[in-house]
Amino acid sequence: MASQEQTFRSFTPSQSANYSQNRRDYHPTLYNTIITHHTSTGGQFNTILDVGTGPGTAVRTLAPLFTTAIGIDPSEGMISTARSLRGVTSSTLPIRFEDGTAEDLGADFSPPVEDGTVDLLTAATAAHWFDMPAFWGRAARVLKPGGTVALWTSGGMRVNPDTTPGGEGVQAAIRRLGERLEGYVVGGNRLSHELYNGLPLPWTVDPPVPGFEEGSLVRREWGTDGPGSEPGDRFYSAQPGVDLDTLEMALGTTSPVARWREANPEMVGTEGDLVRVMRREIEEVMRQAGVDQGKEMISGGVQGVLLMVKRKV
Repeated sequence: MASQEQTFRSFTPSQSANYSQNRRDYHPTLYNTIITHHTSTGGQFNTILDVGTGPGTAVRTLAPLFTTAIGIDPSEGMISTARSLRGVTSSTLPIRFEDGTAEDLGADFSPPVEDGTVDLLTAATAAHWFDMPAFWGRAARVLKPGGTVALWTSGGMRVNPDTTPGGEGVQAAIRRLGERLEGYVVGGNRLSHELYNGLPLPWTVDPPVPGFEEGSLVRREWGTDGPGSEPGDRFYSAQPGVDLDTLEMALGTTSPVARWREANPEMVGTEGDLVRVMRREIEEVMRQAGVDQGKEMISGGVQGVLLMVKRKV
């Protein structure tokens, strides 16, 4: 079981707004993979429930395909941001954003998320924080027969050495940041970094959760050496490259960095900040590769994974 996440849960509205501004949406390839599988296996488009919705990034993209859309998150700050950003469904109804957990899935809402009403249940870069036995038990109840669960996350960044000057050195600087943050990495982070290879599934939890067919499991990968893996630059929304300002801000939204900064507030925003240290190392590598100051761009992608499971008909 993943340890319960506390860093994002305690985010203020301003921290949540910063998270939303500096986290990219996911690539159309990922969304298309989910919708194609959902459609081809008999899924319907009445209700989508997005769990660990954060500022609502994923559900806001998928909502126009569904009559009703609900996003839930245990962080009041995240829900406040999600509500401010809004979003509508195919019926022009607004997305319903509520403060709730993956273990309850809206059972205590007013009105509640009723059993047998959800067509697609999604969790974008969040399932590694869930109590998975409780989540699967509740998911088996709220999903319609033939409904789909889609869980996805990203692992480490992979620099393209052919298109990034000093690429190997840039990758090494990013790796060193990870090493320096090791003391602030918890179990959920490791599940994500390991691309959900150890994520508990309905038939592996104790006791097993009936209602899901093991043979329905579909695994799709990005940026790995696995068979059929998609390119790593098709997991997050496409960009020709990432500048160092963007990289620094994006890394600041990760939970190990947030924990380190909480423990070292006097270092935040200084040259001693671990993300700033990494940035200076990358700048030095690129100087040596002939890149002018302010022109640094990193190209590449990430490793990512998508798991999809069907509710028995």
